[in-house]
Amino acid sequence: MQNLGQLQERLSAAFGGPAAKPHEKRMEASSSRPGVSTPQGADGRQRGTAPTRRLLFYWLGGAGLLAAMILMLLAHAGDPLLLSGSLVVLGLAVIASYALLMVRPRKAGQGPGKSLQDWNAGAKLFADVHDVLGDITVSRTMDRRIISANDTFRRLSGRLRPEGKTCEEIGLAFRPGPIPHCYDVEISTPEGQRIFLWRDVVTRDPANGRLLLQSVARDVTDERLIAQGREEARQKAEYNSAAKSRLLATVSHEVRTPLSGILGMTHLIAETRLTQEQQNYLANIRQSGHALTQLVEDLLDFSTIEVGRFALHPRSESLRKLLESVVEMLAHRAHEKGIEIGATVSSDVPENMSFDPARLRQVLFNVIGNAVKFTQVGGVFIRVSLDADDISITVTDSGPGMTTEEQARVFGEFEQGGSVADKSSGTGLGLAISARIMREFNGALTVASEKGKGSEFTIRFPVDIGSERPDRRNTLLAGNSVVLLAPAGAARTAIAETITTLGGLCHLVGDGETARTTLLGLAKGGRRPTDIIIDHRMSAEFSAHLADRAEIAALGLRKVLLVNPEERSAHPLDLFDAWLIRPLREQSLIDVLRGRMRGMEKRDALNDNQPGFGLSVTETLVAASGLSILLGEDDPINAMLVRVVLEKGGHKVRHVEDFEALLDYALCEANARPDIIISDLSMPGGNGIEMLGRLRGHERRLDLASVPVIVLTADKSDESRRQVLLNGANRVMVKPVDPVRLLTEVQAVAALSARRAEAR
Repeated sequence: MQNLGQLQERLSAAFGGPAAKPHEKRMEASSSRPGVSTPQGADGRQRGTAPTRRLLFYWLGGAGLLAAMILMLLAHAGDPLLLSGSLVVLGLAVIASYALLMVRPRKAGQGPGKSLQDWNAGAKLFADVHDVLGDITVSRTMDRRIISANDTFRRLSGRLRPEGKTCEEIGLAFRPGPIPHCYDVEISTPEGQRIFLWRDVVTRDPANGRLLLQSVARDVTDERLIAQGREEARQKAEYNSAAKSRLLATVSHEVRTPLSGILGMTHLIAETRLTQEQQNYLANIRQSGHALTQLVEDLLDFSTIEVGRFALHPRSESLRKLLESVVEMLAHRAHEKGIEIGATVSSDVPENMSFDPARLRQVLFNVIGNAVKFTQVGGVFIRVSLDADDISITVTDSGPGMTTEEQARVFGEFEQGGSVADKSSGTGLGLAISARIMREFNGALTVASEKGKGSEFTIRFPVDIGSERPDRRNTLLAGNSVVLLAPAGAARTAIAETITTLGGLCHLVGDGETARTTLLGLAKGGRRPTDIIIDHRMSAEFSAHLADRAEIAALGLRKVLLVNPEERSAHPLDLFDAWLIRPLREQSLIDVLRGRMRGMEKRDALNDNQPGFGLSVTETLVAASGLSILLGEDDPINAMLVRVVLEKGGHKVRHVEDFEALLDYALCEANARPDIIISDLSMPGGNGIEMLGRLRGHERRLDLASVPVIVLTADKSDESRRQVLLNGANRVMVKPVDPVRLLTEVQAVAALSARRAEAR
């Protein structure tokens, strides 16, 4: 405060003597009011400059200095914008003050030397201001020669008489910054090497009119060190994250390779003659192998999201078909536990929408699978509806429910609920990954639950419907009146809602006698029933109350039996006109109820490959047997597994262990070339992508037909798959490879290659 008082005294001396007294201020103020004349000097100029000088006095003596100090104190908090702003304020104050001094009217008889003296006094004053603040001020000619500098500059640079020298000659190092006329300057001071933020402002010398550089600099060493520390921490974090990703990718590959051998060998052992005890042991081995595979995939997905490499790949897909495939995959697990699973899609949901099907499948599998896992009695019901432009998928279960505390942490990493057995069968990452995926969808995954009354998970996300509007699904079963004889549960609810959604009428009954009464009542009421669907658990009720009744036969009903796929061969066909398989496909229901098929449709490979649906290797491939296959695999266990599977399918296999041998056999004489190449992506002698490029290049140069290539890899990433396909592969299969799916892919690739050969 003493320094500020000294500055105010010097300001008063520089701008017209002592500070004005209160009555003088009132007189000056009154003279400036409208209607009051302003006295003129001998030179005819108005002398009403007191307000200007008073404003300048206030600015330099208190308000401006206080504003600059506040800005600089705030800038000490580390905000570079405030730092730059404070320097700009001081720079503008310097320029404005010089300008005001230059245009200040001279008193009568005052010579030009007085203006120069005022300018020098002002310059000295500004130097003193910055000395108080610990800043540097330097005045230089346009050729960078110093003409004046404040005491701070002299002390820090160690040059008591810097006049006539350039800053570079003194030893200052200038580094250009992102803003024009702004530099970082390194000065070797008595306290050590310091960094100053240096700004240049061009002014004019009032004595001779030449241009000058007025510079102001402030110590920002601490701020720069903090910023450097932050940058180093960021780089270290990125490096550690990349190292973690590389480690997980390596571990993934190394774990998937033996897993492929374990699961493949269990498949081959299962085809041999085993006792019941051996089959139980084998089932446990297979279950443990699948659990370990899921753990690897969850860890890789979690790592991908953590490092910010997660990306969506939307395309137009059918959400209904996607949901049906996921429900079919989980149906066997539900039926083994004695619970039901069913799904229905509202008629206002368009058939095709734009979304990432792979990621949504992952979310659905995690959420629905989690509901099946924790539900011991009852079932799981999935409903899809359209809410404005958002898709809402609710997964309701009759499981144990959750407390408020459990709901708060259910989406956390490595959080698991349930019994010890439940916790041992998962990673605690599935729901956490699903919640993050839905955030990438610009949607959300939420839960509502009550202890002892089950849980309801809601998947909500916006979709780009575009020109796709709901088709006329609500009229597809407009002429059908259906009686559904089934026990209460998720499956019955799903079928009833689907029939209603498609425009039909559905009447729910729980026993044979009620079913007979309902059918006859509908016939008398004028709405003749057209179909009756009997759950296989109600087949005895149907036989006792409906099968041999003449009045029921007279109605001409279409009788449809609803069965689980694993029980489809355990029921006779003679009592029924058609069959349906649970979980129900919408298209199958339409085809059966419209009389276009009898049911028992062949399920797709996605469903048939699940435990309990699988076919043996010898049953799978009969059409494309006898192919010559070149196998590239350096792991002996996996090589034996793939070779045995292919040979059981009737193919001839030649095995190599490196890429050079693979290329030699692939490019040999035309009559000795393989029909298909199956190769691991990682073998000695290079890498798989390079091998594919060389193979396709040689084929083009030698004018040879392209040999179909199926690549086996432990890398599940979309980028790796894309690179492999772009370089000429026909199929990419992720390890561990399912033997049945491998033979199916060989069959498909061989058929496609044959069609292309015929076309040529």
